[in-house]
Amino acid sequence: MTTPVRALVFDAYGTLFDVHSVVAECERHFPGRGTDLSKQWRVTQLEYTWLRSLMGRYEDFEHVTGGALAHACATLKLPLTEAARSALMGSYLRLTPYPEVPAALRSFGGRKRAILSNGSPRMLEAVVDNAHLTDAFDAVLSVDALRIYKPHPSVYQLAVDRLGVPVSEIAFVSSNFWDVSGATSFGFRTFWINRAGNVPDPLGFQPAAVLTGLDQLAAVL
Repeated sequence: MTTPVRALVFDAYGTLFDVHSVVAECERHFPGRGTDLSKQWRVTQLEYTWLRSLMGRYEDFEHVTGGALAHACATLKLPLTEAARSALMGSYLRLTPYPEVPAALRSFGGRKRAILSNGSPRMLEAVVDNAHLTDAFDAVLSVDALRIYKPHPSVYQLAVDRLGVPVSEIAFVSSNFWDVSGATSFGFRTFWINRAGNVPDPLGFQPAAVLTGLDQLAAVL
């Protein structure tokens, strides 16, 4: 018999909030290059979290995101002014939730709901508040409390400790397969939101289910 799910833990960036909703702001400053910049920015941002974790040189996600933006612009030979930097960084505080997310978050009955994210507390508070989703969560948890990024096991343990729910009764939801792999390795029952039809990485872990949107989750819990 499958253990019932008492708590749902969600990744934020790319799972609940569309990181590429910054394209419009990127395009405003660099016409014709917005999509390229958004993609390069995101790839570099993730690389920096892993590198800083491996080196033991933590900086919060806001600093990482700023550094990644500067490097992405340099890589693409785009002149980053201070005004453009400020506007682009501000866009990360106003990321758009995916269309199905607000209603889906309120469809999970009496289960506890939490965000577990690489984002800094300030960034997470802003993006959740701007999306009018503050009341959708029992907790918003940041790796900043541990000063190390996902997929380190201690990050997933943070959710267990804060929610007071056993590992076996927590479902973890992410659109990032590396995050799904880390959470599965830790012991969570995982669900991969694969909106883009990506191929899973051969890391030796598989989610309990693969979905194309958060609105499909309630039916498979």
